[in-house]
Amino acid sequence: MIKKLLLVILFLFFHILSPAPTVNTIYIPMIPNINYYEPLIKAIVIVESSGNSKAYNKIEGAIGAFQIRQCRIKHYNKLTGKNYTHEDMYDFNKAKEVFLYFASGKSFEQAAKSWNGSGPMTINYWQKVQKVLDS
Repeated sequence: MIKKLLLVILFLFFHILSPAPTVNTIYIPMIPNINYYEPLIKAIVIVESSGNSKAYNKIEGAIGAFQIRQCRIKHYNKLTGKNYTHEDMYDFNKAKEVFLYFASGKSFEQAAKSWNGSGPMTINYWQKVQKVLDS
């Protein structure tokens, strides 16, 4: 009984006898993809709509801060099983969800270019986004 009690006491006070660490650094593991795309999101929104969630492009029929067209929502719904309407894209959080779905796993440049479409105009678009990112 006394041996057990002595072991418990030694165990409880062992940390007092331990030397302090010599390095004043702690390691915090990086959790991947948390807020990774936030700078790109801000840049895309500025380029697309100047940050206006109620923006409407009459020529393209693109709406919201991300300037999403009906064909993008149809494609997103088909891929995800969701049932968003085009008007739902006035909701910044829903539009952001759509953007992140298509941006996931891509570099900023790849995500921006694919968000814009295809062809040579994507180079100009990426340059605009990059300029906002760099400012």
